[in-house]
Amino acid sequence: MDNQINKPEILIQRIALLAVAILLSILLGIFAVRTLRASDPYVKSVLSLTGDPIQGHAIFQINCAGCHGLEADGRVGPSLQAVSKRKSRYGLIHQVTSGDTPPMPKFKPSVKEMADLLNYLESL
Repeated sequence: MDNQINKPEILIQRIALLAVAILLSILLGIFAVRTLRASDPYVKSVLSLTGDPIQGHAIFQINCAGCHGLEADGRVGPSLQAVSKRKSRYGLIHQVTSGDTPPMPKFKPSVKEMADLLNYLESL
């Protein structure tokens, strides 16, 4: 009879241990991704600069406004208003440079241009 009482407790302990292991794995994965992103020389260089939002606006008008609208309010592409509240600085740099989200083209501006564009996007 004692074995029957202990079995649910052991099961609960194992489930709790598994949940903790999964949570730790997720946190470790997030930490690893952030560390990897931060070690990218391009990203490090961009983040080390203070971009000029006026220059960033000009870069945006030339390269992005055709899809995202003159005021970044969306056309073919989504609105970028308050985009920095939805994406981190790393996420914004990756979004611009990766081409992972079709039909957005891969675009790799110079470090200074990316810093300017990033500053502009953060000002929206």
